[in-house]
Amino acid sequence: MGSEQGIRAGVFLTHQQPPDRDPLVALEEQLSLVRTARDGGMDSVFAGQHHLADALAHIQPLPWLARVAAEAGEMTVGTGVHLLALHHPVDTAEAYAGLDVVCGGRSVFGIGLGYRQVEYDAFGVPPEEKVRRFTENLRIVEALWRGEAVTADLPWTRLDGVRATFRPVARPDGETRPPIWMAANADAAVRRAARLADTWMINPHATRATVARQLEIFRAERAAAGRGPVTELPLIREVFCAPTREQALELAMPHLARKYEVYADWGQDRVMPGTESFRVGYDDLSRDRFVVGSPEDCTAALLPWRDELGVDHFVFRTDWAGMPVEAARTSLDLLAREVVPALRALPVPVP
Repeated sequence: MGSEQGIRAGVFLTHQQPPDRDPLVALEEQLSLVRTARDGGMDSVFAGQHHLADALAHIQPLPWLARVAAEAGEMTVGTGVHLLALHHPVDTAEAYAGLDVVCGGRSVFGIGLGYRQVEYDAFGVPPEEKVRRFTENLRIVEALWRGEAVTADLPWTRLDGVRATFRPVARPDGETRPPIWMAANADAAVRRAARLADTWMINPHATRATVARQLEIFRAERAAAGRGPVTELPLIREVFCAPTREQALELAMPHLARKYEVYADWGQDRVMPGTESFRVGYDDLSRDRFVVGSPEDCTAALLPWRDELGVDHFVFRTDWAGMPVEAARTSLDLLAREVVPALRALPVPVP
């Protein structure tokens, strides 16, 4: 295991809604999921970012996570992910330092490159520049958080020895910034995460076989870059839990299938390794990808990620656009009461 604090578990709040839904009702429903996770003893809550999400209404993470922090108690609050290449690094550094302070120093700065061309077009970022912008923006954000004088002469920013006067909360281990988790789908992105981030935020779409192969790439690249083992290995998974497998499938399948139709329309599968496609039937799509079933089913499906791959922070996405909030709350409650304790329990040694 990577983490010295044992197995941690949290919830990913999709907060993607049909465009015609009342946003105030949707917000209160999502906050009820935060409270369910908090009261169930879960460790973290995450939210993502999209712009111009035409098929879905999507709240932006900064105002949302600041509101979530008021309900989260001692839970870690993080992004999964902030689209770093699209946003100005000074604004990013100051805004996410603010979130870290609001969270009492319990934030995670989750970042990713993104994959939707409409977002890059909207922000005027040419495709051939996005990796450079991503890496340069990360360098600037980190330097500002360290309190360094930062100089940059780039097409999108010019800085002449500037310093940030508002910075994140200092950590007990001496770090001056939140942990940086980097999402990655393709092999090249996994290598980038190994070099530049504290850990790889494993995506919810890849199969366990793909992730096992990519973890070898990640660890080899990290060693080659002179970086030590990660202290935490997080995994986002689509997980839905109900008293029986039949109930879980009936409640989750329509919403999950629709979610991945939207992903296919957005081109998410085009950045996956190999020839993976989301334009297949639910049975093929879900195989070794979704965790849907009874508490026993969910535990059995998740334990190999812990025992074989070393995952020690599970982030469950258990609600999707159109799903009644009562179903999502039931799933989250079962996960907190029955599945998470099983994941936290030490494996029984084989005699």
